[in-house]
Amino acid sequence: MAGALLKMKAELAEPVKYQMPVGEDLVEMNPLVGKTLTLNYTGQIFCIHCQRKINKSFNQGYCYPCFTSLAQCDMCIMKPETCHFDKGTCREPEWGRTFCYQHHYVYLANSSGIKVGITRQTQIPTRWIDQGAVQALPIVKVESRHVSGLVEVAIAQHVSDKTSWQRMLKNQVEPVDLKAKRDELLAECSAELEGIQAQFGEQAIEFLPDAEEISIDYPVDIYPSKVKSFNFDKQDSVSGVLQGIKGQYLIFDGGVINIRKFAGYEVEVLVDDS
Repeated sequence: MAGALLKMKAELAEPVKYQMPVGEDLVEMNPLVGKTLTLNYTGQIFCIHCQRKINKSFNQGYCYPCFTSLAQCDMCIMKPETCHFDKGTCREPEWGRTFCYQHHYVYLANSSGIKVGITRQTQIPTRWIDQGAVQALPIVKVESRHVSGLVEVAIAQHVSDKTSWQRMLKNQVEPVDLKAKRDELLAECSAELEGIQAQFGEQAIEFLPDAEEISIDYPVDIYPSKVKSFNFDKQDSVSGVLQGIKGQYLIFDGGVINIRKFAGYEVEVLVDDS
C-alpha cells in the first residue's frame, strides 16, 4: 500500500496497540514486530492540513502558508506561557477559544527520567505514549492552556521538561515514585502556584492528590544499544527487521525513524512475511 504518513495512532493496552495511517489505510503495526518492513519514500510530500503538494514541510507536516497562518503552528502552542490571546493577536481567535480555553493537565512522566509536561484531557494517555513514557501521573488540572504553561514553567525550575529520545529508545529508564515526587515539587513551587491563583483565581488550579499513576508497556522485542536515525530527506528507503515500536518511533535492527517527523511524506509500505 502507499500514501502519505500521519503520526501513529496509539491505544493503551498491554502492550500499546499501534496503527500507522498510510493514505486512506490504517496499518496494524504490532503484528509486524519481528518481520522485515520496508518504507519507500516516493519523493512527494503533502501538507497535513490543506493537502497541497509541497517541496518542504514545516513543523512536522505543514506547508509554509499553513505554518505561518494557523494558530496550531504558533510558538505559543510549544510555549503556552507566552499565550497572547488576551492581547487580541491570536491567529485564529475561534480556534484558540475552543482549543486553548479548555481543561488541561500538568503531569509528571518518566520517559528518559522524570519530566513535567502538559496535555489536554482528550490527549490522555496518547500524549504520554507519544513521548515513550513508561510511567505517568497527572498532578494538577487547570482551566486553560495558558495557565498550564505557567504551572509547567514553575515546576520546570526543579525538574526537566524535555525527553532525551535516545535514552528513551534505549530504555535506559529507572522506576520513579511519581507521587512522592509530585508532593515534593508542589511544595517547592507553592509560592509560584499561589501567585498564579492570585492572578487567575483559586479555580484556575485544581490539585489532584487522588490521581492514579499509569504504567505503559510497549511492543518492543529488542531495544537498541546505539541509536542511529533514518531520515527520508537523506535516503528514500528504510528497511530492516522491525524490532519494536516506542513513542512515535519504529525501531529497526539498523536504526530508528520518527514517523511523526515525516507526517505528510508519501511512502510505499512493503512487508516480507517469509
